[in-house]
Amino acid sequence: MSSGLPDDLREANERYAAGWGDRAGLEAPPRRRLAVLTCMDARFEPLRALGLAEGDAHVIRNAGGIATDDALRSLVISNRLLGTTAAYVIAHTRCGMASFTNEELHAQLEAEGVDARSLDFLPFRDVEASVVDSVRRLRETPLLPPDYRVEGFVFEVETGRVRPVAEAAASGR
Repeated sequence: MSSGLPDDLREANERYAAGWGDRAGLEAPPRRRLAVLTCMDARFEPLRALGLAEGDAHVIRNAGGIATDDALRSLVISNRLLGTTAAYVIAHTRCGMASFTNEELHAQLEAEGVDARSLDFLPFRDVEASVVDSVRRLRETPLLPPDYRVEGFVFEVETGRVRPVAEAAASGR
């Protein structure tokens, strides 16, 4: 059984905490009134990539940066209770979610005696189409107000740039 963080992570946290300072006074509502829905990929740090600081935006991460029910739940709380007025959906190139099918992952798990056929892992082939689908879902839900802005982007792991997805560009909501 684990006895806590590995030494290197604990020491890093101590250095982080030593510089925490005024951030202890940050409020829960983000200063920029922005939420970012993005992938869990370790190559992309959304705050740094967008020039944001702690306290500026809510960041919701999952495999693929997909507007799942849980991501929607977080965005509704972010909007209704914490005042965000916009969400950026940011997926990325070379995403692992485009490298498998449900059938392949189900078969791998079944080979280990685990039946996961009831779980859709939500793989996709086209990252831009995935962004468009997520943006559409968020724009169409009645759970977010009509003036809530939703836009879609792709982070290019090759260049570090975030580029808009034309079909998911701002158009009203």
